[in-house]
Amino acid sequence: MPRAEPAVPALEARGVRKVFPGVVANAGVDLALWPGRVHALLGENGAGKSTLASILTGLYQPDGGELRRDGRVIELRSPRDGLACGIGMVHQHFRLVDRFTVAENLALGDRRLPWRWSARRVGETVSALADRYGLPVHARAVVGDLSVGERQRVEIVKTLYRGAEVLLLDEPTAVLTPQEVDALFETVRALAADGKAVVFISHKLREVTAVSDDVTVLRDGRVVGQRAMAESDADELARLMVGRDVDLSPQRAAGPPSQPVLELAGLGLDAVDGRGALEGVDLTVHGGEIVGVAGVAGNGQRELAEVVAGLRAPSHGAVRVAGRDVAGRGPQAARAAGLAYVPEDRLGSGLAPSLSIAENLQLTRSLSIVLDRRGAVEEAQAVISRFDVRTTGPGAALRDLSGGNAQKVLLARELERPEGVHAIVVAAPTRGLDVGATEFVRGLLDRRRAEGSGILLISEDLDEVRGLSDRIVVLSEGRLVLERAAATADTTELGLAMAGQVSAAGAGSPDDRSPEPGSDASGGAP
Repeated sequence: MPRAEPAVPALEARGVRKVFPGVVANAGVDLALWPGRVHALLGENGAGKSTLASILTGLYQPDGGELRRDGRVIELRSPRDGLACGIGMVHQHFRLVDRFTVAENLALGDRRLPWRWSARRVGETVSALADRYGLPVHARAVVGDLSVGERQRVEIVKTLYRGAEVLLLDEPTAVLTPQEVDALFETVRALAADGKAVVFISHKLREVTAVSDDVTVLRDGRVVGQRAMAESDADELARLMVGRDVDLSPQRAAGPPSQPVLELAGLGLDAVDGRGALEGVDLTVHGGEIVGVAGVAGNGQRELAEVVAGLRAPSHGAVRVAGRDVAGRGPQAARAAGLAYVPEDRLGSGLAPSLSIAENLQLTRSLSIVLDRRGAVEEAQAVISRFDVRTTGPGAALRDLSGGNAQKVLLARELERPEGVHAIVVAAPTRGLDVGATEFVRGLLDRRRAEGSGILLISEDLDEVRGLSDRIVVLSEGRLVLERAAATADTTELGLAMAGQVSAAGAGSPDDRSPEPGSDASGGAP
């Protein structure tokens, strides 16, 4: 028989307010999460999503307002209190111990279990949850041996095992293959069908509209839109998030590529464990095109970027930038040849968080003993204006900027060099960025392509690769296993190749890999 409509929300925030020094993170937020429904929580970086999620799970305590669980006022002093009230969160960065089994990870920190807990009973619970919600997980599997998608399933099972009836999923599809995304959506729908309240926090509007029943949009800590998903669409949600129209449609290359600007020939890199981190990589990037490298994390993407940028010396093979061999000669040789490098870890290896914007822009320059501080400040001010960096000024520390604004500073330093740039290696350029910053970064890369630069885009996000690239290659276990024109690439085929399941067609025919000059296959896929 059909389930009766609930009389009250499973979890409700009423007038929630949270203030940090100089920032109102949440300003009177109202949110109702109903059993049996998937609720999307959207907003730009800094809009207050993470703060609100932290309050809902007990990590932060509100400065005003209240939380209600099944209509009853609750006070959460810690995430443990949240779990006790049936509220759990699956974090984007998994909180698992690699050398423990799945069962051991579930038991870790669970105070409900006796000192001598039974692995068999935990395993039985895991199997029951896996069968019920379509989460194939083996209790005795070692977490370190699992794929990213399998680890995420363990996190969901762990949250359910601890009794969560309200689940918050933070950027759950960030590093999944298309097939894993589809499987996750089936699990989310099964959870909702079983009466769970699910919160889906994501920047990917297409996914949000596909899986959610309701949506709340935050901007500057306030609710600016709240409605049933059937009454909205991706364009309206983007406008609500940013406050203006946003264009994320892929741009097509205007004409055929020019001469090669980046050539990789037989590139190999030995890994510490004796296996090849990179093996026999052959790839050419021409001026005026973007070649996207797709793959699941840990399959050689970071190694490829660092070898091309000169940070690692290859075991064998060649790297040529604008015809000059730079393999193993260090990053300065690559830069001198006209290579720009934008690493995926923008704050860890691309920028110095404790230094100012002006100082960060000078880091890769050939400096004299005394820094021309006046000139550096003037240059920084010009970058702030030209790149629309939201900051208090050139003297602001990088650590005080949002992810999108920090990425703008990094791109400005690498791409706006007086000596010119022929080839660009950029890794995960829009990871963690909101819709507005993503639009800016995509537009910048499109302009550099139109001006004749060749771009090697390396990303674990297939949507990002499809939205920017003219050609797509898939890197799996350190090898290029598939190559397709982006406009005709099949998402299912790409996803299978990313998962290591390459069809008998292999890398495809020359027509698939190299579209005729001027053909429609030279542009990025939607």
